[in-house]
Order: sequence, then structure tokens, then C-alpha cells
Amino acid sequence: MRLSQFNSLIADEFGVAYSAVIRRDLVLGDLGDLTADKAIASGFDPKEVWLAVCHTAGVPKERWHGLNKHSKKDTPK
Repeated sequence: MRLSQFNSLIADEFGVAYSAVIRRDLVLGDLGDLTADKAIASGFDPKEVWLAVCHTAGVPKERWHGLNKHSKKDTPK
């Protein structure tokens, strides 16, 4: 995942202003107790950071791929 996609996902889920707070202040236990900003600066893949934010913040799994988007597993065949 590109950083720009991470930025879009977090802003879509939490709003532009609150996403900045989430990135700066939410401690992600899944990533060694780093914040999203610190995890990305430390070299974590933005996708891994996004999934950790979703898990920690309680985002419903159906929105982990973005609002109104579904994983390929959810697509009917």
C-alpha cells in the first residue's frame, strides 16, 4: 500500500482532522506500542499500520478495505 492510499483510508474513516489525532496519539499495540506516524517513520508498511489502526480503533472489518469497498473474498462469484 502506498502512503497516499493510507492517508485516504484514514481520512475517509475518521475525517481529516480526527485522523491527524489518530495518527499522532493512538498507540498501536500490534506494532510495538508505536503511533501510526512513528510506525510509518520507522519503516512499517502503511498497510500493516492501517490494519493495526483498524484493529485498535475498532473499525468494523467490512470497512478495513475502505468505505463502500469490499475485499475480493466478499465479491460474489
